Amino acid sequence: MEIWFSVAVGIATACGIFLMLRAHTFTLVLGLTLLSYAVNLFLFASGGLTIDSATILGDETITSDPLPQALVLTAIVIGFAMTAFACIQAMRARSDSGNDHVDGKEQLDVSSKTEAS
Repeated sequence: MEIWFSVAVGIATACGIFLMLRAHTFTLVLGLTLLSYAVNLFLFASGGLTIDSATILGDETITSDPLPQALVLTAIVIGFAMTAFACIQAMRARSDSGNDHVDGKEQLDVSSKTEAS
């Protein structure tokens, strides 16, 4: 189970970084969100992946660590606030510059560049 979980976290991290490297603000926000989900899964897995274990101390000998669960809950709230802030900034940048590119410049098309020459 741990192998599949680590592969899923790795794929989510790779996809998030790939989306963050794109030139549009919408894919940047999606990549940032996907990367935060991957970090949340990593933090959650750091508490130990056990099946049917108690979440609090009691009679059972195998328990899960509640600290990573609290960290993930806090990270979800902060991630949602940062996603909302990034969406507002992206909408403001689009209204100011008129396009969706991260650098604010309009991307030149290669075919129009050769026709102008």
